[in-house]
Amino acid sequence: MSPRSDALQLFIDSAFEAFDHFAQAPQSRRSILQISSALEVPGVERRGHGSRLPVCSHLEPALSIETEHEPLRRLIDRFRAVEPFLAWRRRTGCDGSASANFLEGHANAMIVGPGGLEERRDVWLGVTLMAPHVRYPDHEHAPEEVYLVLSKGEFRQGEGEWFSPGLGGSFYNEPGIRHAMRSVDTPLLAFWALLAEPT
Repeated sequence: MSPRSDALQLFIDSAFEAFDHFAQAPQSRRSILQISSALEVPGVERRGHGSRLPVCSHLEPALSIETEHEPLRRLIDRFRAVEPFLAWRRRTGCDGSASANFLEGHANAMIVGPGGLEERRDVWLGVTLMAPHVRYPDHEHAPEEVYLVLSKGEFRQGEGEWFSPGLGGSFYNEPGIRHAMRSVDTPLLAFWALLAEPT
């Protein structure tokens, strides 16, 4: 197996430093530890340039945050280094719960995982960007998930109320739970880590 590029390894290191700092719930910490452990063995890294969607015009404002937290500043810097190699994509398929501007107002990029910069099936590490005033559709998936939020924005789990994690906010989605997110008056940017195949 080939070693990772320096840029990708530095990003993964900074991502898990940030997740470790902000993800304090016991389920989150267990999941992040398992994901981090699995990533000690590299997958196959894709070479070449990535691709952006029009909504990525909101990426620079989303990344231009002011924070006193060094792990978040480092994460943003190292994300900037790998972002040109990411393939930003739209989510396909909605259940009618998304806002009318959802299709053009969002993009997801898989960094590690299926179709990502590092191809693998056991863990997924990705990012979501949304323009202001966009609602992501209700959805669910079998893998458990830990979020790390780098912006304003609101999230919902199951039939619960909408909540705002805030900058550096982190929370856990149990396997199969229905969940959604929506941006407010600024772009929403959030990283997510999924344990697709428990180790």
